[in-house]
Amino acid sequence: MQYVTPDLCDAYPDLVQVVEPIFSNFGGRDSFGGQIVTIKCFEDNSLVREQVDVEGTGKVLVVDGGGSLRRALLGDMLAEKAARNGWEGMVIYGCIRDVDVIAQTELGVQALASHPMKTDKRGVGDLNIPVTFCGVTFRPGEYIYADNNGILVSPESLKIPG
Repeated sequence: MQYVTPDLCDAYPDLVQVVEPIFSNFGGRDSFGGQIVTIKCFEDNSLVREQVDVEGTGKVLVVDGGGSLRRALLGDMLAEKAARNGWEGMVIYGCIRDVDVIAQTELGVQALASHPMKTDKRGVGDLNIPVTFCGVTFRPGEYIYADNNGILVSPESLKIPG
């Protein structure tokens, strides 16, 4: 499904919050949206690895990596697994790697930057808690929409205008 965030902003100006525009689009899908699942972690993608293994149809994984630019929280193998398990996309407040492969993967991915170093696996992090970054609080069960124009969050599912 194609989402156009400017159209959603025009149709629902009092309902959506706009995430600060610091993300780049890396995934094979330019547009994605769905129900929010959150992870809070720092330079440890153990929970990301666990979540991409579960069914994700209609869902977007929002990863609060503390904005770290020192490790990649997502690589090609996890992105491919997420796509196979139906995830619509991922928004990562941190870095990813294997960007050329991820660009060919049927998954929306927005992140701060790329970095070649993988994370440590310590099993540390929190799943499905509210996380706040870039001026918005992301709550599990709410909705997120992303495209090349930006990222929006809404407390309810939005119908595409038109």
